[in-house]
Amino acid sequence: MDKNSAAGSRLVELRDLRVAFDGVQVLHGINLDVAKGEALGLVGESGCGKSVTWLAALGLLPGKAMVSGSVKLDGQELAGGPRSVLESVRGGRIAMIFQDPSSSLNPVLRIGRQIVEALAVHRSLRGEAARAEALRLLDMVGIPDARRRFDLYPHEFSGGQCQRLMIAMALAGEPDLLVADEPTTALDATIQAQILDLLIRLRKETGMATVFISHDLGAVSQVCERVCVMYAGRIVEEGSVADLFAAPRHPYTRGLFDAIPRLDGGRERLIPIPGTVPNPKHLPKGCSFSPRCPRAEDGCREARPPLLALDNGRKLACFNPVPPVAKTAVRIVEEALA
Repeated sequence: MDKNSAAGSRLVELRDLRVAFDGVQVLHGINLDVAKGEALGLVGESGCGKSVTWLAALGLLPGKAMVSGSVKLDGQELAGGPRSVLESVRGGRIAMIFQDPSSSLNPVLRIGRQIVEALAVHRSLRGEAARAEALRLLDMVGIPDARRRFDLYPHEFSGGQCQRLMIAMALAGEPDLLVADEPTTALDATIQAQILDLLIRLRKETGMATVFISHDLGAVSQVCERVCVMYAGRIVEEGSVADLFAAPRHPYTRGLFDAIPRLDGGRERLIPIPGTVPNPKHLPKGCSFSPRCPRAEDGCREARPPLLALDNGRKLACFNPVPPVAKTAVRIVEEALA
């Protein structure tokens, strides 16, 4: 693909996106593209900056947050733009669903009214037309007996159904991009699988792009085509699901895979990543992962590795990457994620 056609397929472009709270830098120059219709995964431990990246892009961070860099949607700059521009994008062009649906739904309003309100704001639908479209969305996301349950309150739905309601509200604006922020975290395994299947089906039916934020590598492998691994406010590895899952090169990515329990394994202890994500106030001088990295050398503790392009669209920020794994090890990972 040539540069012009590649640029034309980009829906969202983040360039040097930085965020600081009370003078403490938490995002350190995120560069990220999302193509039209693409499914992109963001993975990493809690606190690595996955959610903050997209909250910053949509202007949803509190006023004390200092945000800099560029956020473009179809070439239109959003960062630092007027409130009217951001409000026309949120829920319309870009929708976001959150990991706790119960806190995102208004507990004192009937769910039908909440979906109709979204339709009125983003598509100017009212009256019977809005009600009919709301019922269609409820059917689309798999809410049983939608007509009878249209006037129920959020507490009368299960956790999985509340997440489906949030997805229905997100779809009300017919978005070009759906950002799903750990949408299965609070759900049991069976409901998680249903929500993942729903997101896959909706993407195929609507053609919208998807950003799937998660710490669950198995879920990412099902939903996404490309993956970015984040650590301490930076992207440390990027590549297609097939390439990155077959041969993770960054020691942090390798550690995430090693920590996955094997379904066919014995009762051996899991292999955790030692330590914790560093405090943003006290980041190490060199590579942020060096205090936890089994492959760290003196140079890793002195200089920060840049994110460099490799073959096949891969990107890696590491001075001492993991060698490509053997086929037997790849098979073990695949079986663990199956």
